[in-house]
Amino acid sequence: MNTPELMRKVRALEIRTRRSVSEVFAGEYSSAFRGRGMEFSEVREYQPGDDIRAIDWNVTARTGSAHIKRYVEERELTVVLAADLSGSGRFGSALRTKNDTAAELCAVLAFAATRRNDKVGLVIFTDRVEATIPPRKGLRHALRLIREVLNFEPRRARGERVGTDIAAAARELNQAQKRRAVIFLVSDFLSHSARSPGADPLDDEQVTALRILARRHDVIAARISDPRERSIPGAAGLLELEDAETGRRFVIDLSSRSARSRFERLMERRGGRLGEQLRRVGIDSFPASTHDESYIHALVELFRRRERRR
Repeated sequence: MNTPELMRKVRALEIRTRRSVSEVFAGEYSSAFRGRGMEFSEVREYQPGDDIRAIDWNVTARTGSAHIKRYVEERELTVVLAADLSGSGRFGSALRTKNDTAAELCAVLAFAATRRNDKVGLVIFTDRVEATIPPRKGLRHALRLIREVLNFEPRRARGERVGTDIAAAARELNQAQKRRAVIFLVSDFLSHSARSPGADPLDDEQVTALRILARRHDVIAARISDPRERSIPGAAGLLELEDAETGRRFVIDLSSRSARSRFERLMERRGGRLGEQLRRVGIDSFPASTHDESYIHALVELFRRRERRR
């Protein structure tokens, strides 16, 4: 994508997401992450009623009178956007692909973080970590992140498939981000572990990596999907489908109501199981569809649920 075209896309995305950013703020963006950590404020003299566990014994010994360390809740967030831009993200049955939806959601979150003067960073991954931009403040930095997402092309040999490795991304995030952060994991969660019918969406390696990540950071997952991945329209004839990440092909008989029903039940169970697996490792999640902007309402509702839990 050439530079003028890229800048037009970034500008259009900035304009299109303004209302969504305002809705995210109205949905208690800031208060949804209270309690994320504490930062040092001051050392002062001990007063009756203070917690003796807060006494700073070094200062107390040096001054001859009891002093305590005082901490306050961190006012600043560090937000990291972890965007899965693998081969399956190129699919979309209407105006937007899943990667388009991921880019739009990343823009909303980046602008929301910037409006609150939070730091925001980016990790792009496929079956490897493709790009990492450390968290910084400012609108110019947020626009840079959006440009990276919109302009991303995986570095592959011609014809090479682009898969997904969520476990590798989780390990990289845990290693690179030393301080506690809010991590938005934006993915369709279609990886090698989900290729066989009935298999859990996340395999043991992914579950372990995500559990470790969620212990250290506040992780929220955006589960991106397209309606055609959940429901196939009835029609006459056979439909050949190809897995964008493995190249595997299979055929569905569109005229068979039972075949369509089996597919839809399988995908419905998969969606429910994915949400359950994420909850079990301590990750909140919300759905994001390629067909509309209902993901904004789902995100806002998630923020409000988190606030009510506190």
